[in-house]
Amino acid sequence: MIARLRGAPVARTSEGLVLDVGGVGYLVAATPSVLRRADGAAEITVETYLHVREDTLQLYGFADSAERELFGLLLGVNGVGPKVALAVVSGSAPADLRRAIALGDHARFMAIPGIGKKTAERIVLELKGTVGDVVEPGWSDAAAPSGLVARDALVELGWSPLEAEQALAGVDPDLPPEERVRLALRRAA
Repeated sequence: MIARLRGAPVARTSEGLVLDVGGVGYLVAATPSVLRRADGAAEITVETYLHVREDTLQLYGFADSAERELFGLLLGVNGVGPKVALAVVSGSAPADLRRAIALGDHARFMAIPGIGKKTAERIVLELKGTVGDVVEPGWSDAAAPSGLVARDALVELGWSPLEAEQALAGVDPDLPPEERVRLALRRAA
């Protein structure tokens, strides 16, 4: 397996980033964080996952091992292929995705293009035991179980889950959900 590449980013295509490693150009379907690091860099290191099928070999690139590990876990979920797994990992930080899984937050995954309700529920159900129920330090109170009610209310009003969490991050988490929503809306106006 090709686990890491270090080289010069030489081109971007619709399929990904071309990384020149010792004179060989590797096409890597990469997360946005890798693409941002590649902008203007002379050399970058990319954590990779080689997806093997009988008709193709495809490299997927990640900014760190946490992204790659989560990608691998997502591939183990029934109905999740590499393109959907890459979209999930590209959408949020690995710690945020692990938190969403641990808290049973299906809405976080349903907000990602290509993921419906059943797939989102399957991701949470199948990975909950793998990523654990541990709440890591630094997780925002906006995504705590009581904060999910307020966040879901903002999502129903047309906000993305990430926008709703950001708006709720500055609101007192001890307030009732209705009050948190009201204050978040007032701050956004």
